[in-house]
Amino acid sequence: MNEKNKNLLIRVVTGITLLPLVLLLLFLGGYYSAILLAGAAAVCAGEYYLITQKRLGAAAWVGMAFAFVMPLLPLRDAARTGEAAFWLTSVFFFFAWIYNLFRGVLAEAPTRAAHLVTGFLYGSIGLTALSALRLLPEGHAWVICALTITWANDTLAYFAGRFLGKHKLYPAVSPNKTWEGFFGGMVGSVLGMFVAKLGFFPIFTVWDCVVLGILGGLLGPVGDLCESMLKRAYGVKDSGKLIPGHGGVLDRIDALIFNAPLVFVYVQFVRHLLP
Repeated sequence: MNEKNKNLLIRVVTGITLLPLVLLLLFLGGYYSAILLAGAAAVCAGEYYLITQKRLGAAAWVGMAFAFVMPLLPLRDAARTGEAAFWLTSVFFFFAWIYNLFRGVLAEAPTRAAHLVTGFLYGSIGLTALSALRLLPEGHAWVICALTITWANDTLAYFAGRFLGKHKLYPAVSPNKTWEGFFGGMVGSVLGMFVAKLGFFPIFTVWDCVVLGILGGLLGPVGDLCESMLKRAYGVKDSGKLIPGHGGVLDRIDALIFNAPLVFVYVQFVRHLLP
């Protein structure tokens, strides 16, 4: 078995092993899903810090701890999650700048402080949105919606790009992505929503399927490209090695952390305006 096929086998086995557990915890909701998302947020923040700073210093561990807390906030008072997240972010913002004012090389202090804040937000915003989404009425369906528009996009984008791809999408950031894969992925997001509607979640309307499918098909790939930009800027192939065959957690959910806030905003503020 060549290296490429061996890696594919590892990816498939890892996915089959981990996916049911992740879906179960998300279905159970409450502390089960919140702690899962909190742990993922902390790991993503840590992976960001390792990419940009090459090590986990004391301030990075504080950032990971703050990222862990963020997805737990909706459990305390779902209606005031935004307010609590604002104050938590504010505290960490001042911590990051004050810490770097007195520690380390002053010439690098602003950059290091900015990376601390960005890593914390990169790891926590999307997963906090997913945690808040789970607490909404029919929240389990909307979490699956966020997963569907992301994973269906990835799947059809891969096959469309592999068999039809000829025109490069953004080679400076991701040499293998094509426009054919991009539009194939968008079709996948819309079709995935209709499959979810017809097979499992009749609460999804046709508007839900079309609007979220298209917007997720746009925003998810942007999230993917943003993480690719980060890794390319720092000469890193994968964000980590935690998931065999898949790289790091950030590699697996880079599109989801962009799509989860999209779904939350849509359900809370846009859905009732549509027919």
